[in-house]
Amino acid sequence: MPYISNTDKDREEMLEAIGVSDFNELLKDIPEEFKAECRIDLPDGISEYEITKEMSKLAAKNLNTANMTSYLGAGSYDHYIPSITGYLASRPEFQTAYTPYQAEVSQGTLQSIYEYQTMICNLTGMHVSNASMYDGASSMAEAAILACRQTRKNKILIASTVNPANTEVVKTFTNSVGYSIEFVNEDNGTVSLAEYESKIDDTTACVIVQTPNFYGNLEDLEGLADLVHSKKALLIVSIDPISVGLFKKPSEYGADIVVAEGQALGLQQGFGGPYLGVFATSKKLMRKIPGRVVGVTEDTDGKRGFVLTMQTREQHIRRDKATSNICSNQALCALTAAIYMSTMGEEGL
Repeated sequence: MPYISNTDKDREEMLEAIGVSDFNELLKDIPEEFKAECRIDLPDGISEYEITKEMSKLAAKNLNTANMTSYLGAGSYDHYIPSITGYLASRPEFQTAYTPYQAEVSQGTLQSIYEYQTMICNLTGMHVSNASMYDGASSMAEAAILACRQTRKNKILIASTVNPANTEVVKTFTNSVGYSIEFVNEDNGTVSLAEYESKIDDTTACVIVQTPNFYGNLEDLEGLADLVHSKKALLIVSIDPISVGLFKKPSEYGADIVVAEGQALGLQQGFGGPYLGVFATSKKLMRKIPGRVVGVTEDTDGKRGFVLTMQTREQHIRRDKATSNICSNQALCALTAAIYMSTMGEEGL
């Protein structure tokens, strides 16, 4: 870095070089009331060692999950994250990568997304996963919209034990498209099959349930898929991805679409983000899902390659027929989740 002098002569030469005679000319567009009348009284600079001690002292005034047990959450949780996760995800070839539009120069990014999709399918038991939505809430909202379009019905049933923040996002997404939302009441922390039976009818597009639910209780989903499908509706199940290491996969109790907040899969809490929206579904709905899907193909030499497929985003060829207007994906968060899942393994989960 070149040495920058601060003498009057040097200042005059720099001003002359950019074509002004006085520094204040550079400030002429700023209203006078916003200009300080005196120099800001900044303290003298201090060393890196001193500032590190000062910042550490200030940080120690906060409570944090590194040394406290937190019972807050609502979708954001303090889990053990193997150190290799952050190390690999922070490599520059991953951190600086952007949208893999040109497959021939994006094979690494595309493969990492493909591996993530594969692991999510293994985790949920579903046929196809995208990569990915912004967070668990937008995944749930997109799933509801997909169900309404697929069934050509407009009533969305949501269990009252679903995360209320997610519910608010579903309301926002569906507010302007004429879909109605009804809630199925809980009884002592869960929703019974009888309650679903009392609410579901031939106008129902989907039923949304979360397990473990917002209160931390496991919903009894036995028979729910049969009930939902008898009305030609879709069952959307929101899960905690870690819980699938202990309990049945959503596919085993008939879920049509599985959504989740992926923060638990190796992502720091980060004061609320960025997070990862998990979205997986059956092969039947493959062409209707929002976001990006990476597939495997062969090049002219017969070598395996990776490409974006099922291009149904509004930025691509479908335009007004696009399934969603999601404009990006959480590729680095998805990569982090893939590293975490491969490090922990099935036994680890």
